[in-house]
Amino acid sequence: MQERAGAALDPIGSLERGEPVRADQLRLLYTPSLAARRRALNARALMRLAQFTPEQLDPAHRISLEVFRAMKLEERDELRPEITSITSVQPFDHFGGFHVEYAGIASGAGAQPFQTVTDYEATLARNKAFATVLDNAIARFREGLAGRLTEPRLTVQNMIAQIDGLLAQPLDKSPFLEPVNAFPKSFDTATRARLANDYRTVLTHDVLPAYKRLRAFLHDEYLPAARVSVGLLAMPGGPALYRQLVRAHTTLDMPPAQIHQLGLDEVARIHAEMDGVKTEMGFTGTLAVFFDHIRNDPRYHPQNAGQLSDGFRKVGRAVDDAATRYFLHVPRTPLAIQAYPEYRAKFEAGGSYSEGAADGSRPGTFFYNTYDLKSRFLTGVTTLYLHEGAPGHHFQISLAQENVSLPDFQRFGGNTAYVEGWALYAETLGYEMGFYKDPWQHWGTLDDEILRAMRLVVDTGLHTKNWTRDQAIA
Repeated sequence: MQERAGAALDPIGSLERGEPVRADQLRLLYTPSLAARRRALNARALMRLAQFTPEQLDPAHRISLEVFRAMKLEERDELRPEITSITSVQPFDHFGGFHVEYAGIASGAGAQPFQTVTDYEATLARNKAFATVLDNAIARFREGLAGRLTEPRLTVQNMIAQIDGLLAQPLDKSPFLEPVNAFPKSFDTATRARLANDYRTVLTHDVLPAYKRLRAFLHDEYLPAARVSVGLLAMPGGPALYRQLVRAHTTLDMPPAQIHQLGLDEVARIHAEMDGVKTEMGFTGTLAVFFDHIRNDPRYHPQNAGQLSDGFRKVGRAVDDAATRYFLHVPRTPLAIQAYPEYRAKFEAGGSYSEGAADGSRPGTFFYNTYDLKSRFLTGVTTLYLHEGAPGHHFQISLAQENVSLPDFQRFGGNTAYVEGWALYAETLGYEMGFYKDPWQHWGTLDDEILRAMRLVVDTGLHTKNWTRDQAIA
């Protein structure tokens, strides 16, 4: 009962898992009542957990109990009023924001099914509700303005650009109309015509006007008042929020200063290893000069999208051939490889993973980025695939989802340190599996590894040392 109630109050998570979400549930997003309802549900869950004695359970159920307890304690922490007073008035940003993510869900590229007329009508109702969600977001952003709790100016500019990208698409190319361009063969002509007309009507009368309202608000009202600083330190309540985020993502009460030093130590360690690889490749200059050499030499960058696609698919075939020698269990869920849609690519990372269906009916997807090809590196093809695809996120997430002996919160839940920790470990398997014998691919995995280390330094610098963006880049 707790899981079902929790899913009803987490429409985004439910949509991403392919679970049914009614339009009225979606309309709850970014409303003042949602956090209060989640807080009450969390309190009831913790009261029930207190009735269990771990020693009375077998080892597997004891682990499940402790995982669930940790999840609920962390949820209680993030639902504290002093935290939600900030997070509720910053509904989304440019990186993974629901204003963009929902377009992918509605397009059929996500987990929601598009097999029956009922499926199509459910998404149609949600599309109409999505317009209300964007209006809810405007109301929350406006509350943040009143309390000087705004997103950074750079973030707002990026959100505006994302909305511009969606609005600039020809109507027939809109992701919201993709489902009516790929009807199941079983749909008769009359049904197709009705649904196509209804989808177009909701897009033009509800969704696009809501995007325009959000864009106008962000540009005319929010952007002029957005904070210049990018760190949380300068924002009221920012230090407390940062401490909560550290615990949420790491499960540790590690002081930011310790995280900062860990990052510096890791940067030094990886630099030393990079220096060895540089020498192995016959380069005698400094690391700084070598970095410039790789950045500026076109041989290390894809010349076209096809070259990047071919590289990832080649690595994928090699991993498929080797996987059973290293893993007793591999996912039944297949893995697709595809480029980001154009409207998303500019604001996405080099790659990411989208989970498949637990029953294997929809593949997991490794997305790669073809925007600004001169900024992409062929040296990072192997390590990126191992991290985002197999045996990284695809193996960990798919095997968990396919394990029906686990409760749903373990099958579909996750923590940053756990999920990303596995993916980072999967990168290191490239050594054992023989994928880094090519020194250029070895360099590529070190380049990605040092990026993570530098993030520890930059993130703590921005949010606890009041660094400027220029200081972080330097």
